[in-house]
Amino acid sequence: MLSPTNDPAPSVASLLAAAVAKLTRSTESPRLDAEVLLAHVLARPRSHLHAWPEQRLDAGPAHAFAELVARRANGIPVAYLTGVREFFSMPLEVDPAVLIPRPETELLVELALERIPADAALCILDAGTGSGAIALAIAGARPRCQVVASDISPAALAVAARNAERFAPGRLALVAGDWLAPFAGQSFDVIVSNPPYVPQADPHLERGDVRAEPRGALAAGVDGLDAIRMVARQAPRCLRAYGWLIIEHGHDQREAVADILKRHGARPPETARDLAGKPRAACGQWVPGFGISGQSGAAGRDPLANRMRD
Repeated sequence: MLSPTNDPAPSVASLLAAAVAKLTRSTESPRLDAEVLLAHVLARPRSHLHAWPEQRLDAGPAHAFAELVARRANGIPVAYLTGVREFFSMPLEVDPAVLIPRPETELLVELALERIPADAALCILDAGTGSGAIALAIAGARPRCQVVASDISPAALAVAARNAERFAPGRLALVAGDWLAPFAGQSFDVIVSNPPYVPQADPHLERGDVRAEPRGALAAGVDGLDAIRMVARQAPRCLRAYGWLIIEHGHDQREAVADILKRHGARPPETARDLAGKPRAACGQWVPGFGISGQSGAAGRDPLANRMRD
């Protein structure tokens, strides 16, 4: 494959200009994508490209860059091309077997950490872990906790295992299975999940980068709520008294998700908003004696809070 400029020794500046022109119609961020891909090929930070625009490249890296640009123009996400996406300051390995971690999903980690004091030794589950992003972020911030992550996809678990070996060796237990099904007889203090929540006929599934991502990690039934219903149904059997389920949802699903969690025994969930101000996560707590009527028969101190102080 020829370099984008057909120059046997093109400069950084000319390669980027040609790549931006090629990507303009296929991505919303052609300049950024081009810079990330060239920096990846050169194993340099993007600042190097700005500092040395006149640097000339040999045919090998120029051709490698041209191939990546062509694949990007065909709709392959940058994260799959580089094999990396940063999440909570961790450059995680990603590939087409896993959903690319989104910045808004960092909110789930923050919500979990608010409920887990720094010195706590609680049991935490990340259901549907994908690349392991949420579980590893929690494991890194709360080293005394026992962190478990599940996924139904063997390929996703393989990615999560490699990330765990790099960022939390020996700290993350990986379990194969569908949502909470593998954990009958076990109990957790906090369950965190970023399930699929897009309606299966949503036209956005055929646009942009999501076309290349695993459909099972994005879409869940006619209204997008099938996976959330499943997790909420299974959660009471897997949560300790006063335990929390923290679950991501679509910006227009707040009321529906709150109703689902309440129907399965949670107190009226707290809603958390992302940086754009949109409802993005529900935090439901299961309190003994609390039912759909909204009345709690529980008395005394919250034992989870007691464990969190121990």
